[in-house]
Amino acid sequence: MRIWRKMKGIGLALLLAAPLQAQEFSGLARLDPAKSRIEDSRKGVEIDLALSQPVPWRIFTLDAPRRLVLDFAEADWSGADPAALLSGERATALRLGRGRPGWSRLVLDLAEPLGIDSAEMRTTSAGAARLRVALGAVTAEEFAARARTQDPAGEVLAAPERAAQGPLVVAVDAGHGGVDPGAMREGLIEADLMLRLARETAEAINRTGTMRAVLTRDDDAFVSLSERMTIARAAGAGLLLSLHADALEEDEASGGSVYTLSDEAQDAASSRMVERHQRGDLLSGLDLSRQDDRVATALMDLARLDTAPQSARLASALVAALREAGAHLNTRPRRSAPLAVLNAADFPSVLVEVGFLSNAGDRARLIDPVQRARIVSGLVAGIQAWSAEEAARAPLRRR
Repeated sequence: MRIWRKMKGIGLALLLAAPLQAQEFSGLARLDPAKSRIEDSRKGVEIDLALSQPVPWRIFTLDAPRRLVLDFAEADWSGADPAALLSGERATALRLGRGRPGWSRLVLDLAEPLGIDSAEMRTTSAGAARLRVALGAVTAEEFAARARTQDPAGEVLAAPERAAQGPLVVAVDAGHGGVDPGAMREGLIEADLMLRLARETAEAINRTGTMRAVLTRDDDAFVSLSERMTIARAAGAGLLLSLHADALEEDEASGGSVYTLSDEAQDAASSRMVERHQRGDLLSGLDLSRQDDRVATALMDLARLDTAPQSARLASALVAALREAGAHLNTRPRRSAPLAVLNAADFPSVLVEVGFLSNAGDRARLIDPVQRARIVSGLVAGIQAWSAEEAARAPLRRR
Protein backbone atom coordinates (compact mmCIF):
# COMPACT_ATOMS: atom_id res chain seq x y z
CA MET A 1 0.00 0.00 0.00
CA ARG A 2 1.32 3.43 -0.89
CA ILE A 3 2.31 5.52 2.13
CA TRP A 4 1.05 9.07 2.66
CA ARG A 5 3.27 11.70 1.09
CA LYS A 6 4.32 15.12 2.38
CA MET A 7 3.73 14.38 6.06
CA LYS A 8 3.92 17.98 7.25
CA GLY A 9 3.35 19.23 10.80
CA ILE A 10 2.50 17.73 14.12
CA GLY A 11 -1.20 17.72 13.20
CA LEU A 12 -0.73 15.15 10.46
CA ALA A 13 1.57 13.07 12.63
CA LEU A 14 -1.17 12.82 15.22
CA LEU A 15 -3.65 11.88 12.54
CA LEU A 16 -1.42 9.04 11.41
CA ALA A 17 -1.12 7.74 14.96
CA ALA A 18 -4.84 8.04 15.74
CA PRO A 19 -7.13 9.42 13.02
CA LEU A 20 -9.86 10.45 15.46
CA GLN A 21 -7.71 12.43 17.89
CA ALA A 22 -8.35 16.18 17.61
CA GLN A 23 -5.42 18.54 17.16
CA GLU A 24 -4.18 20.75 20.01
CA PHE A 25 -6.30 23.76 19.14
CA SER A 26 -9.60 24.97 20.47
CA GLY A 27 -12.25 27.60 19.93
CA LEU A 28 -14.96 28.43 17.45
CA ALA A 29 -13.86 29.42 13.94
CA ARG A 30 -15.62 31.10 11.05
CA LEU A 31 -15.03 29.99 7.47
CA ASP A 32 -14.00 32.71 5.01
CA PRO A 33 -15.65 31.50 1.76
CA ALA A 34 -13.89 34.12 -0.37
CA LYS A 35 -10.48 32.70 0.55
CA SER A 36 -11.47 29.01 0.47
CA ARG A 37 -11.62 26.55 -2.41
CA ILE A 38 -12.00 22.85 -3.25
CA GLU A 39 -10.83 22.05 -6.78
CA ASP A 40 -9.24 19.44 -9.01
CA SER A 41 -5.46 19.30 -9.10
CA ARG A 42 -3.02 17.52 -11.38
CA LYS A 43 -2.91 14.52 -9.02
CA GLY A 44 -6.39 14.61 -7.52
CA VAL A 45 -8.15 17.25 -5.39
CA GLU A 46 -6.88 20.16 -3.32
CA ILE A 47 -8.79 21.59 -0.34
CA ASP A 48 -7.85 25.03 1.00
CA LEU A 49 -10.01 26.37 3.85
CA ALA A 50 -9.46 29.78 5.47
CA LEU A 51 -10.61 29.92 9.11
CA SER A 52 -10.75 32.83 11.56
CA GLN A 53 -8.74 30.83 14.12
CA PRO A 54 -7.29 27.34 14.70
CA VAL A 55 -9.69 24.72 16.06
CA PRO A 56 -9.55 20.98 16.81
CA TRP A 57 -10.01 18.98 13.61
CA ARG A 58 -9.88 15.46 12.25
CA ILE A 59 -9.99 13.88 8.81
CA PHE A 60 -10.89 10.44 7.46
CA THR A 61 -12.46 8.72 4.46
CA LEU A 62 -15.51 6.50 4.21
CA ASP A 63 -16.37 3.96 1.52
CA ALA A 64 -19.59 2.84 -0.18
CA PRO A 65 -20.10 5.56 -1.27
CA ARG A 66 -16.65 7.14 -1.36
CA ARG A 67 -16.36 10.38 0.60
CA LEU A 68 -13.96 12.48 2.60
CA VAL A 69 -15.01 13.76 6.04
CA LEU A 70 -13.54 16.79 7.83
CA ASP A 71 -14.74 17.49 11.38
CA PHE A 72 -14.08 20.73 13.28
CA ALA A 73 -14.74 21.65 16.90
CA GLU A 74 -16.21 23.80 15.74
CA ALA A 75 -16.70 25.88 12.57
CA ASP A 76 -19.36 28.38 11.54
CA TRP A 77 -20.44 27.77 7.94
CA SER A 78 -22.64 30.90 7.73
CA GLY A 79 -22.49 32.51 4.30
CA ALA A 80 -20.76 29.54 2.65
CA ASP A 81 -22.22 28.31 -0.64
CA PRO A 82 -21.10 24.69 -1.23
CA ALA A 83 -21.59 25.05 -4.99
CA ALA A 84 -19.36 28.13 -5.10
CA LEU A 85 -16.61 26.46 -3.04
CA LEU A 86 -16.51 23.32 -5.21
CA SER A 87 -15.10 23.12 -8.74
CA GLY A 88 -13.84 20.28 -10.93
CA GLU A 89 -15.06 16.76 -11.63
CA ARG A 90 -13.25 14.52 -9.13
CA ALA A 91 -15.47 15.69 -6.24
CA THR A 92 -19.16 15.61 -7.10
CA ALA A 93 -20.86 17.21 -4.08
CA LEU A 94 -20.09 19.13 -0.90
CA ARG A 95 -22.19 19.24 2.25
CA LEU A 96 -21.68 21.52 5.27
CA GLY A 97 -23.46 21.23 8.61
CA ARG A 98 -23.30 19.67 12.05
CA GLY A 99 -22.00 16.29 13.12
CA ARG A 100 -22.33 15.25 16.74
CA PRO A 101 -22.92 18.02 19.32
CA GLY A 102 -20.01 20.44 19.45
CA TRP A 103 -18.61 19.44 16.07
CA SER A 104 -19.14 20.91 12.59
CA ARG A 105 -18.77 18.70 9.55
CA LEU A 106 -17.71 18.93 5.91
CA VAL A 107 -18.46 15.94 3.66
CA LEU A 108 -16.99 15.73 0.16
CA ASP A 109 -18.40 13.10 -2.23
CA LEU A 110 -15.68 11.60 -4.43
CA ALA A 111 -16.17 10.47 -8.01
CA GLU A 112 -13.12 8.20 -7.85
CA PRO A 113 -10.86 6.63 -5.20
CA LEU A 114 -8.63 9.36 -3.75
CA GLY A 115 -6.35 8.96 -0.74
CA ILE A 116 -5.10 11.59 1.70
CA ASP A 117 -1.60 12.61 0.60
CA SER A 118 -1.20 15.46 3.09
CA ALA A 119 -3.27 17.40 5.60
CA GLU A 120 -2.07 20.36 7.63
CA MET A 121 -3.53 23.27 9.62
CA ARG A 122 -1.27 26.25 10.10
CA THR A 123 -1.76 29.41 12.13
CA THR A 124 -1.10 32.70 10.35
CA SER A 125 0.71 35.67 11.88
CA ALA A 126 -2.69 37.36 12.37
CA GLY A 127 -4.00 34.43 14.44
CA ALA A 128 -6.17 33.01 11.65
CA ALA A 129 -5.71 29.50 10.26
CA ARG A 130 -5.54 27.66 6.95
CA LEU A 131 -6.28 23.99 6.49
CA ARG A 132 -4.81 22.46 3.35
CA VAL A 133 -5.54 18.91 2.24
CA ALA A 134 -4.15 17.18 -0.84
CA LEU A 135 -5.87 14.07 -2.24
CA GLY A 136 -4.18 11.76 -4.75
CA ALA A 137 -5.31 8.85 -6.89
CA VAL A 138 -5.26 5.37 -5.32
CA THR A 139 -6.72 2.03 -6.36
CA ALA A 140 -10.19 1.03 -5.21
CA GLU A 141 -8.58 -1.62 -3.01
CA GLU A 142 -6.25 0.92 -1.37
CA PHE A 143 -9.14 3.31 -0.76
CA ALA A 144 -11.24 0.60 0.87
CA ALA A 145 -8.32 -0.46 3.06
CA ARG A 146 -7.68 3.10 4.27
CA ALA A 147 -11.32 4.08 4.76
CA ARG A 148 -12.89 3.88 8.20
CA THR A 149 -15.39 1.08 8.55
CA GLN A 150 -17.63 3.19 10.81
CA ASP A 151 -18.38 6.90 11.13
CA PRO A 152 -18.38 7.91 14.83
CA ALA A 153 -21.19 10.41 14.22
CA GLY A 154 -23.21 8.16 11.95
CA GLU A 155 -22.78 10.89 9.31
CA VAL A 156 -25.81 12.67 10.73
CA LEU A 157 -25.21 16.00 9.06
CA ALA A 158 -27.87 18.51 10.00
CA ALA A 159 -27.85 22.06 8.75
CA PRO A 160 -27.61 24.62 11.54
CA GLU A 161 -31.23 25.64 11.42
CA ARG A 162 -33.48 26.97 14.16
CA ALA A 163 -35.60 24.58 16.16
CA ALA A 164 -39.33 24.97 15.69
CA GLN A 165 -39.79 26.14 19.27
CA GLY A 166 -37.03 28.74 18.93
CA PRO A 167 -33.44 28.73 20.12
CA LEU A 168 -32.42 27.55 23.56
CA VAL A 169 -31.80 30.64 25.69
CA VAL A 170 -28.72 30.32 27.92
CA ALA A 171 -28.28 32.79 30.78
CA VAL A 172 -24.52 33.26 31.14
CA ASP A 173 -23.81 34.63 34.60
CA ALA A 174 -20.42 36.29 35.18
CA GLY A 175 -19.85 35.95 38.91
CA HIS A 176 -19.36 38.96 41.20
CA GLY A 177 -18.84 42.49 39.83
CA GLY A 178 -18.74 46.09 41.05
CA VAL A 179 -18.36 46.34 44.84
CA ASP A 180 -18.03 42.54 44.92
CA PRO A 181 -14.78 41.77 43.04
CA GLY A 182 -14.60 38.13 44.11
CA ALA A 183 -11.23 36.43 44.45
CA MET A 184 -8.06 38.42 43.79
CA ARG A 185 -4.53 37.11 43.26
CA GLU A 186 -1.39 38.51 41.62
CA GLY A 187 -3.25 41.48 40.15
CA LEU A 188 -6.04 39.31 38.70
CA ILE A 189 -9.65 39.92 39.74
CA GLU A 190 -12.26 37.18 39.51
CA ALA A 191 -15.05 39.58 38.46
CA ASP A 192 -13.02 40.88 35.50
CA LEU A 193 -11.84 37.45 34.35
CA MET A 194 -15.34 35.98 34.54
CA LEU A 195 -16.85 38.88 32.60
CA ARG A 196 -14.38 38.29 29.77
CA LEU A 197 -15.04 34.55 29.82
CA ALA A 198 -18.81 35.13 29.94
CA ARG A 199 -18.66 37.41 26.89
CA GLU A 200 -16.58 34.87 24.95
CA THR A 201 -18.95 32.07 25.94
CA ALA A 202 -22.01 34.11 24.96
CA GLU A 203 -20.49 34.92 21.57
CA ALA A 204 -19.75 31.24 20.93
CA ILE A 205 -23.28 30.27 21.98
CA ASN A 206 -24.84 32.85 19.65
CA ARG A 207 -22.76 31.63 16.73
CA THR A 208 -24.16 28.10 16.95
CA GLY A 209 -27.39 29.31 15.34
CA THR A 210 -29.45 27.04 17.61
CA MET A 211 -28.92 28.82 20.93
CA ARG A 212 -29.06 32.39 22.18
CA ALA A 213 -27.13 33.80 25.13
CA VAL A 214 -28.14 36.51 27.57
CA LEU A 215 -25.60 37.99 29.99
CA THR A 216 -26.71 38.71 33.54
CA ARG A 217 -24.13 41.51 33.56
CA ASP A 218 -22.12 43.04 30.72
CA ASP A 219 -19.92 45.46 32.66
CA ASP A 220 -18.19 45.79 36.01
CA ALA A 221 -21.39 46.42 37.96
CA PHE A 222 -22.82 44.80 41.05
CA VAL A 223 -25.92 42.75 40.21
CA SER A 224 -27.80 41.12 43.07
CA LEU A 225 -28.62 37.43 42.91
CA SER A 226 -32.34 38.14 42.73
CA GLU A 227 -31.77 40.53 39.82
CA ARG A 228 -29.67 37.92 38.01
CA MET A 229 -32.59 35.50 38.28
CA THR A 230 -34.99 38.18 37.04
CA ILE A 231 -32.81 38.84 33.99
CA ALA A 232 -32.68 35.10 33.20
CA ARG A 233 -36.45 34.67 33.57
CA ALA A 234 -37.27 37.77 31.53
CA ALA A 235 -35.18 36.38 28.67
CA GLY A 236 -36.96 33.01 28.84
CA ALA A 237 -33.79 31.18 29.82
CA GLY A 238 -33.78 27.42 29.50
CA LEU A 239 -30.74 27.16 31.77
CA LEU A 240 -28.34 29.26 33.81
CA LEU A 241 -24.57 28.92 33.65
CA SER A 242 -22.77 30.79 36.45
CA LEU A 243 -19.01 31.30 35.99
CA HIS A 244 -16.56 31.69 38.88
CA ALA A 245 -12.88 31.22 39.75
CA ASP A 246 -12.17 30.13 43.31
CA ALA A 247 -9.20 30.96 45.55
CA LEU A 248 -7.79 29.12 48.55
CA GLU A 249 -5.36 30.23 51.21
CA GLU A 250 -2.68 27.98 49.76
CA ASP A 251 -1.85 26.69 46.28
CA GLU A 252 -3.33 23.28 47.03
CA ALA A 253 -5.87 22.75 44.26
CA SER A 254 -6.28 23.44 40.56
CA GLY A 255 -8.66 22.81 37.71
CA GLY A 256 -12.33 23.33 36.98
CA SER A 257 -15.37 21.93 38.77
CA VAL A 258 -19.09 21.95 38.00
CA TYR A 259 -21.53 22.42 40.90
CA THR A 260 -25.21 21.65 41.27
CA LEU A 261 -27.49 22.54 44.17
CA SER A 262 -27.65 20.35 47.28
CA ASP A 263 -28.95 20.78 50.84
CA GLU A 264 -25.43 20.80 52.27
CA ALA A 265 -21.83 20.91 51.08
CA GLN A 266 -20.42 17.48 50.35
CA ASP A 267 -16.77 18.21 51.20
CA ALA A 268 -14.43 20.80 52.68
CA ALA A 269 -13.75 22.50 49.34
CA SER A 270 -17.47 22.92 48.71
CA SER A 271 -17.94 24.33 52.22
CA ARG A 272 -15.26 26.94 51.61
CA MET A 273 -16.92 27.96 48.40
CA VAL A 274 -20.31 28.31 50.09
CA GLU A 275 -18.73 30.63 52.65
CA ARG A 276 -17.26 32.80 49.89
CA HIS A 277 -20.55 33.04 48.03
CA GLN A 278 -22.55 33.76 51.17
CA ARG A 279 -20.38 36.83 51.71
CA GLY A 280 -21.47 37.99 48.28
CA ASP A 281 -25.12 37.31 49.12
CA LEU A 282 -24.94 39.68 52.09
CA LEU A 283 -24.05 42.54 49.76
CA SER A 284 -27.39 42.20 48.00
CA GLY A 285 -29.36 42.13 51.22
CA LEU A 286 -30.72 38.70 50.34
CA ASP A 287 -32.04 36.82 53.35
CA LEU A 288 -31.71 33.12 52.59
CA SER A 289 -32.91 32.00 56.02
CA ARG A 290 -36.57 32.97 55.67
CA GLN A 291 -38.76 29.97 54.96
CA ASP A 292 -42.06 31.17 56.37
CA ASP A 293 -43.94 30.83 53.08
CA ARG A 294 -44.57 27.11 53.17
CA VAL A 295 -46.76 27.10 50.08
CA ALA A 296 -44.09 28.78 47.97
CA THR A 297 -41.45 26.43 49.36
CA ALA A 298 -43.57 23.40 48.51
CA LEU A 299 -44.16 24.64 44.97
CA MET A 300 -40.42 25.23 44.49
CA ASP A 301 -39.64 21.73 45.76
CA LEU A 302 -42.17 20.33 43.30
CA ALA A 303 -40.63 22.25 40.42
CA ARG A 304 -37.18 20.97 41.37
CA LEU A 305 -38.36 17.39 40.90
CA ASP A 306 -37.90 18.16 37.20
CA THR A 307 -35.14 20.77 37.14
CA ALA A 308 -32.81 19.11 39.67
CA PRO A 309 -32.24 15.99 37.52
CA GLN A 310 -31.86 18.24 34.47
CA SER A 311 -29.19 20.24 36.30
CA ALA A 312 -27.37 17.03 37.24
CA ARG A 313 -27.39 15.83 33.63
CA LEU A 314 -26.19 19.26 32.48
CA ALA A 315 -23.30 19.17 34.95
CA SER A 316 -22.25 15.70 33.77
CA ALA A 317 -22.42 16.77 30.12
CA LEU A 318 -20.30 19.84 30.85
CA VAL A 319 -17.64 17.84 32.68
CA ALA A 320 -17.40 15.35 29.80
CA ALA A 321 -17.24 18.08 27.15
CA LEU A 322 -14.70 20.19 29.05
CA ARG A 323 -12.47 17.13 29.44
CA GLU A 324 -12.76 16.33 25.72
CA ALA A 325 -11.99 19.95 24.78
CA GLY A 326 -8.75 19.76 26.74
CA ALA A 327 -9.76 22.10 29.57
CA HIS A 328 -7.91 21.55 32.85
CA LEU A 329 -10.25 19.91 35.39
CA ASN A 330 -9.99 19.28 39.10
CA THR A 331 -9.37 15.70 40.23
CA ARG A 332 -12.97 15.77 41.44
CA PRO A 333 -14.77 17.93 38.88
CA ARG A 334 -18.37 17.05 39.80
CA ARG A 335 -19.53 18.67 43.06
CA SER A 336 -22.64 19.98 44.84
CA ALA A 337 -23.30 22.65 47.47
CA PRO A 338 -26.11 24.88 48.81
CA LEU A 339 -25.30 27.84 46.54
CA ALA A 340 -27.87 30.64 46.30
CA VAL A 341 -27.19 31.32 42.61
CA LEU A 342 -28.44 27.78 41.89
CA ASN A 343 -31.62 28.23 43.94
CA ALA A 344 -33.97 28.89 41.00
CA ALA A 345 -36.56 26.15 40.71
CA ASP A 346 -37.95 26.96 37.27
CA PHE A 347 -34.89 26.24 35.10
CA PRO A 348 -31.78 24.02 35.38
CA SER A 349 -28.68 25.78 36.67
CA VAL A 350 -25.04 24.95 37.32
CA LEU A 351 -22.07 26.84 38.68
CA VAL A 352 -18.76 26.31 36.90
CA GLU A 353 -15.63 27.06 38.89
CA VAL A 354 -13.22 27.33 35.97
CA GLY A 355 -10.12 27.20 38.15
CA PHE A 356 -8.34 28.58 41.21
CA LEU A 357 -6.80 32.03 41.21
CA SER A 358 -4.64 30.76 44.07
CA ASN A 359 -2.94 28.38 41.61
CA ALA A 360 -0.29 29.79 39.27
CA GLY A 361 -1.10 27.31 36.53
CA ASP A 362 -4.81 28.16 36.59
CA ARG A 363 -4.04 31.88 36.55
CA ALA A 364 -1.89 31.40 33.46
CA ARG A 365 -4.61 29.35 31.78
CA LEU A 366 -7.31 31.94 32.47
CA ILE A 367 -5.35 34.76 30.81
CA ASP A 368 -4.23 32.63 27.83
CA PRO A 369 -6.72 33.00 24.91
CA VAL A 370 -6.00 29.47 23.62
CA GLN A 371 -6.52 27.85 27.02
CA ARG A 372 -9.62 29.95 27.63
CA ALA A 373 -10.98 28.92 24.24
CA ARG A 374 -10.83 25.30 25.39
CA ILE A 375 -13.12 26.19 28.29
CA VAL A 376 -15.51 28.02 25.95
CA SER A 377 -15.53 25.14 23.48
CA GLY A 378 -16.23 22.63 26.25
CA LEU A 379 -19.04 24.71 27.74
CA VAL A 380 -20.77 25.14 24.38
CA ALA A 381 -20.35 21.48 23.41
CA GLY A 382 -21.62 20.36 26.82
CA ILE A 383 -24.74 22.50 26.56
CA GLN A 384 -25.40 21.20 23.06
CA ALA A 385 -25.01 17.58 24.15
CA TRP A 386 -27.29 18.18 27.15
CA SER A 387 -29.89 19.94 25.00
CA ALA A 388 -29.97 17.01 22.56
CA GLU A 389 -30.40 14.56 25.43
CA GLU A 390 -33.21 16.61 26.98
CA ALA A 391 -34.98 16.81 23.62
CA ALA A 392 -34.86 13.02 23.40
CA ARG A 393 -36.29 12.74 26.90
CA ALA A 394 -39.12 15.22 26.26
CA PRO A 395 -41.62 12.69 24.84
CA LEU A 396 -41.09 10.47 27.86
CA ARG A 397 -41.77 13.37 30.26
CA ARG A 398 -44.97 14.23 28.40
CA ARG A 399 -46.24 10.72 28.99
